[in-house]
Amino acid sequence: MTYDTLNLLFQFLDSFAFIVLATVGLAVIFGMMGIINLAHGEFILVGAYGTTLSYGAGLPLVAAMGVGVLVTTVFGLVLERTVIRRLYHRPLDSMVATWGLSLLSIQLARIVFGNTLSQVGTPLGSISYGPFSYSAYRVALAGIAVAVLGGLYWLFMYTEFGTQARATMEDEPTARSMGVDTDRIYLGTFGLGSALAGLTGALYAPTITMTPELGASFLVEAFVTVVVGGSSVLVGTSLAGGFLGVVNATFTNLAGTFIGQVAMLLAAILAIRLLPEGITGLLDSWREKRAEGEQ
Repeated sequence: MTYDTLNLLFQFLDSFAFIVLATVGLAVIFGMMGIINLAHGEFILVGAYGTTLSYGAGLPLVAAMGVGVLVTTVFGLVLERTVIRRLYHRPLDSMVATWGLSLLSIQLARIVFGNTLSQVGTPLGSISYGPFSYSAYRVALAGIAVAVLGGLYWLFMYTEFGTQARATMEDEPTARSMGVDTDRIYLGTFGLGSALAGLTGALYAPTITMTPELGASFLVEAFVTVVVGGSSVLVGTSLAGGFLGVVNATFTNLAGTFIGQVAMLLAAILAIRLLPEGITGLLDSWREKRAEGEQ
């Protein structure tokens, strides 16, 4: 394997991890609940700040990340009980409300903590190969992204909560008539999406500059991936993450980070144009045609 191939492989793993981890919390909240959460980047901000401040207070990095996830989960649950629960089935109102929460969170972070925080050092060192090296931590994030997708698949496919959540999102009145506590399911699903956003902030806290606007660097990739992926949270996120990760990694490796971002956005526009229901819409259409052919 040549050095150029290794460079491309590491760049792909880095891009795939970033896209999947930035998206998965938003995909759960939007895909399962229909809430367009424009404050998703600020949920990531809460996780990153919680991790950085806890680490600065003396906690080990892994424990500090746990605190970041916990703080973001509590933050999300409080918002769900006080604001979000009033906006179910009102997508435009939810967009305006979460946009306002985004602006409020950024300004509050700036007032309380200032324009920047001391950054946590990146752990695990680097992988050296020939004249090149790559951050081992950023490569490890790809494994964590795959583990997160696997954990969500198990949660939604093989647990009672997952079954009730899918039933609630598919037909809430029928699920309620069957004895499902839909209010608890909505709360749990929003808390899960918040925890995943907090996990993203915690994991990337050692790699990004701590400013109140850091959430914006995740938001574009997250929304683009959700739209390209389509309605299925797990299949859509993983396939769209792989597709956009390949495009981003290839052009970044050839022409730099800026061109990689431009190529990824152009690929997303082309995908949305050709596949208005996303990648999972294409898969659903293929399954229907296959089922009709077997009859």
